[in-house]
Amino acid sequence: MIDLLLLLLGFIPLIYGANILVDGASSLAKKMNVPNIVIGLTVVAFGTSAPEMIVNVFASVSGDSAIVLGNAMGSNIFNVLGILGISALIYPLAVRKTTTWIEVPLSLLSAIIVLVLANDIFIDRANVSVLSRIDGLVMLAFFIIFLAYNIVLSRSGKIVDEAIAVKNYFVGQSVMLIIAGLLLLVLGGKIIVTFATDLAQSFGISERIIAITIVSIGTSLPELATSVIAARKKNVDIAIGNIVGSNIFNVFFILGLSAVINPVFIQQISNFDMLANIAASILLFIFIFTGKGRRLDRREGAIFIGLYAAYVAALIIS
Repeated sequence: MIDLLLLLLGFIPLIYGANILVDGASSLAKKMNVPNIVIGLTVVAFGTSAPEMIVNVFASVSGDSAIVLGNAMGSNIFNVLGILGISALIYPLAVRKTTTWIEVPLSLLSAIIVLVLANDIFIDRANVSVLSRIDGLVMLAFFIIFLAYNIVLSRSGKIVDEAIAVKNYFVGQSVMLIIAGLLLLVLGGKIIVTFATDLAQSFGISERIIAITIVSIGTSLPELATSVIAARKKNVDIAIGNIVGSNIFNVFFILGLSAVINPVFIQQISNFDMLANIAASILLFIFIFTGKGRRLDRREGAIFIGLYAAYVAALIIS
């Protein structure tokens, strides 16, 4: 139980560090006259995914492949089935045209690419399946394309330059917040990876299960907070756009970076998680077109939550 308690406590510096990092970096960017849309696409986007990134970097350096893949897949599945499910229950989520036809399909593509790259044992008849450094570079290349797409889209005027709440700090304060945020992220990430491994060994549970459930939900708390607040304020496009963008970021950047740092060895049972990730993306695309208009309604949100509960139950039973 001590390992579980310390693992949960690790999320405090991790999440708090991400928040103050975003505050400091956003304030500094604003003083440098960076447009709101660029701050949103870079600083805020990187900040909300910083917990997943830090945990995966530490796990990759330590060679904990199960945590690397489990955290990425678990976060994506929880993002769609859990966070979008909760958000849609609060208020139906409308989806803009570019999200429907470009970002959601791109999120599905990222899920398919991971499955293909991670199955050398079936495709190439290799002795073991692995996400190699070359695979990681391929995913990072897709991320650069996605980032370029967002920049072009913002310049075209199809994305409204929304008023992002940026706190006003002096330059020195902003720099100190950035440094403190990074230190807290590193501390929290190290604690989580260390005690996730210890917890798995103590209870005879696989690191994959710990990563997919406790770790992935914990690292997804910033996305949960952002989407729930957006749904309560009826900023529904922010709620779903935040999740779809995070899923693309998790695969192409975070998982790609992890594979470049250290090849990620794949357990065959992880195909279940990768297929669940694909299924969640397909279901999201289908649900957008059911009901009235392009949106996720409360009924579909309830289905998402039920499916996530069933997925976790299947993990526990297995």
